[in-house]
Amino acid sequence: MSEQTAQGAPSAQASPVEYRIEDLAHHSGATVRTIRAYQDRGLLPRPERRGRSNVYGDTHLARLRQIADLLDRGYTLASIKELLEAWDAGRGLGGVLGLVAEVDGPWTDEEADRISRADLDATFGGKPDEDAIREAIELGVLERIPDRDDEFLVPSPQELAVAAELYEAGVPLTAISGHLRELRVQVEHIASRFLEFTTEHVFARYLEHRPPTDADASEAAAMVRRLRPLAQQTVDAELARAMRLFATRHLQHHLSPEPPPLREPRDDEARPVALPAGTIRAVQQLVGAENVAAFVAAATEREVQTRTLDALASNHSEISEIGQVPR
Repeated sequence: MSEQTAQGAPSAQASPVEYRIEDLAHHSGATVRTIRAYQDRGLLPRPERRGRSNVYGDTHLARLRQIADLLDRGYTLASIKELLEAWDAGRGLGGVLGLVAEVDGPWTDEEADRISRADLDATFGGKPDEDAIREAIELGVLERIPDRDDEFLVPSPQELAVAAELYEAGVPLTAISGHLRELRVQVEHIASRFLEFTTEHVFARYLEHRPPTDADASEAAAMVRRLRPLAQQTVDAELARAMRLFATRHLQHHLSPEPPPLREPRDDEARPVALPAGTIRAVQQLVGAENVAAFVAAATEREVQTRTLDALASNHSEISEIGQVPR
């Protein structure tokens, strides 16, 4: 039993806390099997041996919590081992964890909200629509709250408000969800390109070492804070420009007494083709959102080749028949 001060706090001579492996598992949230696996991989220091028992301390508990935090952030066990080895070698993890926290942080000032099932039904037609609810949950527009069937979490109230306005204007819910799926494919492509661009021209120099040094990671985290709003600002500006351009064209086209035909692409220009929303969803489920464009291009090329071969075979057959006609 450790000594206590007059205020009830432990004295400076308090003995360090010691755990059996079962106690360590209880306090860390990891299983006994997981703890032993981490030891075998070199992620967790070996315990002290006391007679027939293994004894763990607060350093083991802190390390398990660090591993759990890094796993939640998407790191693999191999990457975590590199980070922990760098830390043990004295290079520090503060900068790396700061960079991870910066990237994982919110990329918008919008705060999540809640909506009751009654208010949701009233907003979208006044009648329960289970199919629409399932679609909204699949898209992440709504999230279920454990043990609450009469309330949903709304990660983006703005997105739900847009859907409500479109519905009020007469757009069916199925069309809204289909449009959102198509929009996400395009926006995810923009985000991916922005990350590739900034990594190549900005962040590559910070990531030369694996893991990066504490100073490089701290500087990269500061750069993320600077560049964070740029992607959204650029998209907002370009979307405003494009909407102004195309909205004006459409308005002129529909208000003109004799609407001029929209200009047809030249023979050497690519002609855009709008695929049905159902087709896009099916391809997305088959190959993933990031591979939709490549899949469509490959399928188109294959169809072109097939039809070309069919045409050549047909021509060859006709030529053969002509050659067999008696003179």
